[in-house]
Amino acid sequence: MGKLALAAKITHVPSMYLSELAGKHHGCRAAAIEGHRIIGQRCRDLGVDTIVVSDVHWLVNAGYHVNCNAHFEGIYTSNELPHFIKDMRYAYPGNPALGRLIAETATARGVFTRAHEIDSLELEYGTLVPMRYMNSDQHFKVVSIAGWCAWHKLDESRRFGAALLEAIEASDSTVAFLASGSLSHRFNDNGSPEESIHQISREFFKQVDLRVVDLWKQGDWKTFCAMLPEYASLCEGEGGMHDTAMLLGLLGWDAYDKGIQVITDYFPSSGTGQINAIFPLPEREQTGA
Repeated sequence: MGKLALAAKITHVPSMYLSELAGKHHGCRAAAIEGHRIIGQRCRDLGVDTIVVSDVHWLVNAGYHVNCNAHFEGIYTSNELPHFIKDMRYAYPGNPALGRLIAETATARGVFTRAHEIDSLELEYGTLVPMRYMNSDQHFKVVSIAGWCAWHKLDESRRFGAALLEAIEASDSTVAFLASGSLSHRFNDNGSPEESIHQISREFFKQVDLRVVDLWKQGDWKTFCAMLPEYASLCEGEGGMHDTAMLLGLLGWDAYDKGIQVITDYFPSSGTGQINAIFPLPEREQTGA
């Protein structure tokens, strides 16, 4: 039987890649990169063999979708921000069996999902950025789930998350799940100065983000789940925050009662709010009961 070993909400800001390069912004995202490396090491320590990523840069208009090729390899340039991420090489093994099982299980539970093994279906940077820092040695298999669900209800993504847990437990894999997306996600206005790479776009978004992080630390998921639709809308949550709904569906939604472990403190990036945080598993997943 498979098991869920780790769950986290993570950043994937493209300035992490920019941070590696010589120039003005060299080292600017060292803390976020270190946070990814810490999470990657935690996965190794827990015996994880597969990382499943809900990627809010993969936009879909109908249904739920899983990219579960046996192997991913290529050279990636971001269409959105080609001056941040360009010619980034990647290569990772996949887990087709788990991807197919996720789709079958979710569909059986009333959330129609397709699994894809298409060589030309590329990974997006919501998957590629964290894998660069967690999985550069190709230690983990990778499965990517579309997390930008344009016309879906958050409750559908909650149900998808619950089905995802069922699929993981029915598999032969030890899995980490990463909700790869921001908190508030209102970019800076066009023409903003370069220094705004380290600023939030609106003080309102910062204050709501900080309140949300406090709720997460307290384990007050009843309050957060109740406010999630309005939070995602009013604070322009990335991808509608479907990655977060999947994560909480996986963990028990508003019955979840654990406080998060912050790995990288909240930080602003190009107008948006970001964090790396591990969500401790409920006792059921920890004990295998």
